[in-house]
Amino acid sequence: ATIRLRNPGGEVETCAAIGTGPVDAIYRAIDSIVKTPIELAEFRVNAITEGIDALGDVTVRVRSQADSVRTFGGHGADTDILVAACKAYLSALNKLVAYQGQYTNHATTNRSSTIELVTTA
Repeated sequence: ATIRLRNPGGEVETCAAIGTGPVDAIYRAIDSIVKTPIELAEFRVNAITEGIDALGDVTVRVRSQADSVRTFGGHGADTDILVAACKAYLSALNKLVAYQGQYTNHATTNRSSTIELVTTA
């Protein structure tokens, strides 16, 4: 998977990774960019709507390898389950890095202190 992320400073970073499956590859690419050692505690997919163009809702829980007690949850929804999985992981990851104080607000750029998905391939 190839991932392009925008960091809180507005810079776009790209990484390609392989994994045991497409979700693992996406998460490995994100981890390579963010460089925050985390582990996936939970991964769940549910259909929100019916039909061929159904929305998939992905829920994840992650935890820092340094703090195995506290977990951070994230949700993502999309017709493409891989995009939903990416959104959910980034949602949880943003909560974790905010808690750790890894990123701060960038008032000069009017950007929030989040990591944003630019594209997936």
